[in-house]
Amino acid sequence: MPTILSVAYWGYLHAVFFQRVFVGWRDFMNLLSEIKGRFLPALAGLSGDVAALLDMIRPAQDAKFGDFQANFAMPLAKQLGRSPRDVAAEVIGRLQIADLCEVPEIAGPGFINLRVRTDVLASRLSQIAFDDRLGVAAVAQPRNVVVDFSSPNVAKPMHVGHLRSTVIGDSICRTLRFAGHSVTSDNHIGDWGTQFGMIIYGYRHFRDESSWQASAVGELARLYKLVNQLSDYHASVALLPTMQQNLEDSRQKLKQVQDGPDDERKKKLLATMRKGLAAAESELQSAQEKVDRIRQSPALLAAAEAHPDIARRAREETAKLHAGDAENTALWNQFMPVCLAALQQIYTRLKIGFDLTLGESWFNPFLAGVVESLQQQGLATLSEGALCVFLEGSTAPFIVRKTDGAYTYATTDLATIQYRRDQLAAQEVLYVVDSRQSEHFQQLFATARLWGCGDMSLKHVSFGTVMGSDGRPYKTRAGDTVGLESLLDEAILRARRIVDENDDRREQPLLSAEERGRVAEIVGLGAVKYADLHHSRDSDYVFDYDKMLATTGDTATYMQYAYARVCGIFRRLQISRESLQGQAVSIELGTPEERRLALQLLMFGYAIESVLSDYRPHLLTQWLFETANAFSQFFDKCSVQNAESESLKRSRLVLCDLMARAIRTGLSLLGIEVAEVL
Repeated sequence: MPTILSVAYWGYLHAVFFQRVFVGWRDFMNLLSEIKGRFLPALAGLSGDVAALLDMIRPAQDAKFGDFQANFAMPLAKQLGRSPRDVAAEVIGRLQIADLCEVPEIAGPGFINLRVRTDVLASRLSQIAFDDRLGVAAVAQPRNVVVDFSSPNVAKPMHVGHLRSTVIGDSICRTLRFAGHSVTSDNHIGDWGTQFGMIIYGYRHFRDESSWQASAVGELARLYKLVNQLSDYHASVALLPTMQQNLEDSRQKLKQVQDGPDDERKKKLLATMRKGLAAAESELQSAQEKVDRIRQSPALLAAAEAHPDIARRAREETAKLHAGDAENTALWNQFMPVCLAALQQIYTRLKIGFDLTLGESWFNPFLAGVVESLQQQGLATLSEGALCVFLEGSTAPFIVRKTDGAYTYATTDLATIQYRRDQLAAQEVLYVVDSRQSEHFQQLFATARLWGCGDMSLKHVSFGTVMGSDGRPYKTRAGDTVGLESLLDEAILRARRIVDENDDRREQPLLSAEERGRVAEIVGLGAVKYADLHHSRDSDYVFDYDKMLATTGDTATYMQYAYARVCGIFRRLQISRESLQGQAVSIELGTPEERRLALQLLMFGYAIESVLSDYRPHLLTQWLFETANAFSQFFDKCSVQNAESESLKRSRLVLCDLMARAIRTGLSLLGIEVAEVL
């Protein structure tokens, strides 16, 4: 291979790699991006996939290996048929990095260890000492991004299932805005679906007037649950004989295979059959529980027997609403204000706002036009009475109009895409929705591209489930979904105990009862949000109050405590943090702890870049945790009050102040507040 790049190829590298590999390289100038940029010409001509090699330059996991480590010499050597150490030596010989790093070191079979010069760290840190953005500039080319998140069904209280979409979506919005992008947050609420038919039917037949007057939303939720229970009861009663027979047939088939001759297929077949049998048993058990729950209650059983066709009649109420029935429309208009007010109470507590709250009902007038357009383009065809889009590689059709003429979620979602493209000029739309909807979004995005929306980036930002200690979706002891409001109340109550204990231990308590309540709210809400965000969004996680409120470990409380520690330092020294500003800054990094903290603070841009590369807030929590750990070691080893000189004292005060603002800024991007006393 040639060792010198042609002018054309060099231009290609700049055009492709700096734009594709270094996502926002010019926008988020950070040490790692800068180091990768120095390696780019050093790798010229050695590989056809420089991007992959540059991805192997990462922060070192252990300080003894330097600050950064390049691990590409081994795979590159395999490509070139040479020794990894020889390849590493050649790359280092080409590398122009003496102004940034100490002499690179080759370790082991060919690892390149890099240590940033301490004077460079000190100089860079001095430049951003009083910059709340920690040196992160706004993007040069901002995008118009719509973030669709939270999106609860109204007429029901928000529950724990809404938590992940709400806090992940909010954090993504905050981080995008911090980066300089134009963001529209959209709460696409479910205010026109089948739940309203169920609620309207329940309101007419089962309403308790005193409960309605006491809590309209609570009564609507009860009515929805009741109609749903009765509908499930009748469906389960009808299905139980078939399910029991199918289960027995499956058991017989399994026994036949078990008793049959052994062959290569038997083991695999048995595993498949046992899995199917377990699923059938679980399904039967669930159906039986639904039946038993009704039959064990005389009142519920009487209601079920009095309303044998409740599911059909509830669907008819939905159809009447969608057709403009005056009575059902009036009820809908009666329910909506109280439902929206209840949602807003939760969002206000969480300090989450939306630029738009356009529910399904808002898009209803556009649905006929969407369907007509799909038909005109030959994308939608009739199949067994339903209008469907058939997509290559998809096993199920994408239904845009049902056999009864009703539109679907798919139709509404296409209308929202059209609106966001035409009216909001969106270049990118993010759907923060749980992973169970993956197939729907695959079909939606494929249909949208065929429909003419291929100029937009559409991304499903999926996430896992909040689990209980039993490994199942988080429920109350009674088996009900945990209400989000009660979950927040409990977190704040537990946080209040922590705040009270901390303040009571002081010789002179610093907080009034009112202030304690305010700090408890900050700690409790922060704990809930952080516990969700610090997990990779793809994974499920177990909801645990004790873990999320711990004052050590990867928790919001630990970060908030680090911030409060800094405030305590300045309070004891009777120095205002503001007084540091406007003076000459000279950062001294004479200890490993000071140096590590400085390096960590200069990695903030990298953390932001990492989050936005695939919308993963947990990468920001990682940076926060590492920063708080670095500060803890600094705090233990580097005295501020008893520093050897005034210049060193000032340097350490600047480091403390910068760390506090880094924690505050990072937490704010997660939607979490800080308190000066904890």
